[in-house]
Amino acid sequence: MILTVIVTALAFSTPRKIAFSRLLTAAPALAASIWPVLPTVLLGVACVVIMIALSLVYPDLGTWFTVGAIAAVTVAAAYACSVRIKREQDFVQLRLVADAAQKVLLRPLPRNVGLLEVASMYLAAAAQARIGGDFYEAVTTPHGVRLIIGDVRGKGLPAVGSAAAVVNCFREAAYDEPDLEGIVRRLDISSTRHSCTFPTGDLLEQFTTVVLAEFPDHGGHIKILNCGHPPPLLLHQGKLQVLDPTAASPILSLATLIDTPYITDIVACAPGDLVLFYTDGIIESRNHRGEFFPLHDWMSGRTPAGPRALLDGLHRELLQHSGGELDDDIAALAVRLGDPDDDGRGRH
Repeated sequence: MILTVIVTALAFSTPRKIAFSRLLTAAPALAASIWPVLPTVLLGVACVVIMIALSLVYPDLGTWFTVGAIAAVTVAAAYACSVRIKREQDFVQLRLVADAAQKVLLRPLPRNVGLLEVASMYLAAAAQARIGGDFYEAVTTPHGVRLIIGDVRGKGLPAVGSAAAVVNCFREAAYDEPDLEGIVRRLDISSTRHSCTFPTGDLLEQFTTVVLAEFPDHGGHIKILNCGHPPPLLLHQGKLQVLDPTAASPILSLATLIDTPYITDIVACAPGDLVLFYTDGIIESRNHRGEFFPLHDWMSGRTPAGPRALLDGLHRELLQHSGGELDDDIAALAVRLGDPDDDGRGRH
């Protein structure tokens, strides 16, 4: 509209030989990028009317040539506008489907799960998809609170199916199996079956890393089974402990190939301790100099705070470190241990 007004004013106020009026052909083309079809066509018609009025002032202007050009551009702009609107509608529908899939795969966790205060964070590298191959879940079971965090090789929509197979299996196995080894065996079977049903390449290239944790209701310790995943971090009274596994356990989909047993570690803990579970997208986040995000150093300097405050601070630091550009999906769970004697619920 501004362009049309300016060009019209110049066309009527300048000599005929300058021929500003020919710029009117650009108006409907620009309108098609943001307007619906009907306003775009009406603007084209308005430009034609302006040219006809201008021909009354400058009879030798070559009006009909410009009118024909405006008409052609308007028709093309109307078609381009309709295609754009259709693609925008398809994109909105895709986002709605992605949101629904994310809610199924990564359903919101309550603030309190059993004795634990829990907060979660998820950032997808494929921003348009909004979901990816990182996942987490926490459930209350007869054995205590059990949680999982994992990372499927790859990112974006191709990894969602594998992540869903593992998460759905965990939601059932966490209630049934008496120990973490039984859970991870079922996860391995589910992951392998999914990879064979929906092959995307070499089986050796299709794998998932996970960490399983069990927090007994009586407190005092955590059971952790790490299958090739970055180790959790335990913050106790300002001191950081990296919970490295005592022995390597095979990643999902590869257990039957390498024939290595699963090993569960038991870690002492106390009420008020914070545990951070995360995926490798955090520690592999780079700044403009190519330096990795120093998660251990950052955590070492933390003062005791709630899980939500911890993840909010981590989110800000990651965006500042990477310049707002993520190369991989990121997921994190922050857990604060409650006191079994604190009303039996561990609320803070």
